Amino acid sequence: MPKLSVTEFLSLDGVMQGPGDPDEDRSGGFAHGGWHRPYVDDVFIKAASEGMAETGGFLFGRKTYEIMAAHWPSQPDSDPFAAVLNGLPKHVASTTLREPLEWKGSALLQGDVPAAVAELKEQPGGDLVVLGSGELVRTLMEHDLVDEFRLMIDPIVLGGGKRLFPEEGPVRPLRLVNSSTSGTGMLITTYVPE
Repeated sequence: MPKLSVTEFLSLDGVMQGPGDPDEDRSGGFAHGGWHRPYVDDVFIKAASEGMAETGGFLFGRKTYEIMAAHWPSQPDSDPFAAVLNGLPKHVASTTLREPLEWKGSALLQGDVPAAVAELKEQPGGDLVVLGSGELVRTLMEHDLVDEFRLMIDPIVLGGGKRLFPEEGPVRPLRLVNSSTSGTGMLITTYVPE
């Protein structure tokens, strides 16, 4: 049975908004987009590649899906990340998008999102991975559907922006099962719920 893994780039103060590009997500006046890029190095690329090798499909919320779908389909398959992202199934939680979705291999989750994800977790195959998609991740956490958190924590404090974990909510103990540090000071961690 596949695990459901949440993979996120975080600042030290827990911000997940706009890690990849200055214009990725400016909602709420966020002006620090692209903050993760200076911390990418060979250690991170190796860890990310290993994680991708275990992936059987992706889960996206609408906003992250639209960002990813605007970029990855035009990337060459010689890029190992493009080959995986373009080649594997992509399941999208959205009430506003309509099928057919343009990015090859993409389909909308039907009906109740937690129930649809629970059903996906019962199917054979590789792990399901959520990239970004903060609202979706919070919904999955509320329904105890997350099996692990792969968090890349960069040594930067952004002071504001969307955070992965809500400011209010139940206590959720996690256990560290793997960690390493990149040459740029990024902590590459894996946590599982206790």
